[in-house]
Parts: sequence; C-alpha cells; structure tokens
Amino acid sequence: MAHVVEDPVLGHRLTFERATDENGDPILRVEMWVDPGGGVPPHIHPSMEERFEVVSGEASFLARRKWRTAGPGDIVVVSPGLRHAYRNRGDEVAHVVCSARPASQSLQDFLEDTAALARAGKLTRQGLPKTPSALLQAAVLIEQHKDMTVLLFPPMPPRWLQRLIFPPLARLAARRGYKSGRVAASG
Repeated sequence: MAHVVEDPVLGHRLTFERATDENGDPILRVEMWVDPGGGVPPHIHPSMEERFEVVSGEASFLARRKWRTAGPGDIVVVSPGLRHAYRNRGDEVAHVVCSARPASQSLQDFLEDTAALARAGKLTRQGLPKTPSALLQAAVLIEQHKDMTVLLFPPMPPRWLQRLIFPPLARLAARRGYKSGRVAASG
C-alpha cells in the first residue's frame, strides 16, 4: 500500500503516485480522503492544471468566487492561474483523485511539508502558523514553493506583499536553521 500522508488540520489523507494520462503525458496522481469539514483554503497554481474526480462522497470546489458541489463520477478541472479551493461539506468522507499536470515533485513536497507542520501542532485550523517559530518555518515553505503555489486566504497579505515579506523571512529562518516542514516539524 502507498504511504499515506495525514494532515489533521486540513482534515485529509493523501497518497501520491507518478503516472501517465490517457495521452501518455506524466502526471502526479494525488488520491485524497477528505473528512467532513476538511479541505484547503483558496490558492493558485500559476502553471499547473489540476483535474479532480470524485470517487465517493461529495466535495465542494471553489473556482474564482463560485462554489460547486460534485459527486461520484464528476470531474472538476482547475486551469493554471485560477483561484480555487475544495471542502467536504457533507457527513461522510469524500474520496477524490487529483491529477496534476505537469507532474510536480514540488506539489508533493509542499503537501507533505504542510501536513508535517500540522501534525506537529504548528498550524491553526485555517492553516496559519501558531507561533513566531512556526511563521519562520512557513516562510521557508512558502518561499521554497513560490513558483508552484500562491496562498490567497485571509488573513494572508495580498500577493504583492507576500513577495516582499516572505523572502527576507525565509532567509532569516534559514540563518536560524529552519527548514521545510518534514525536516523541521519535529524540532
């Protein structure tokens, strides 16, 4: 069985598999089990498409400012640069498979690192850092993956301000020995 990554803050469990799509192009296949009330806050992937297929249960997907609920067999495609999120507003676990194009190791690393910070108790229910040291770890994570994910949920500062704040915070964190989530969560 594949290694399962658990994120108790976002309320989901994930597995990752490198695969190919129907055209033979490489994809990262992320299998997700989203608990009732679980999901991710709004964000953008500047150059990655995500294709979500609901296997069981129901999941709600945000595209720009509109939510849409999808059930078994439904497919939701999120184009690069589109503000999006997903949630399970139902009473049962939603099983969803996401195919990310291009296949991104950075996406897998980001999700694993975020889950490690969550398991270490360093993030609020909204996915924000709880302490100054957690903020430094998050800054390293955000800066490391800035080309893959842009966080857009309140009270995150606007994107232009993130570009000003996070690089110096990440440099400070690196000087103090902070690393991304999987490595630093135990520290």
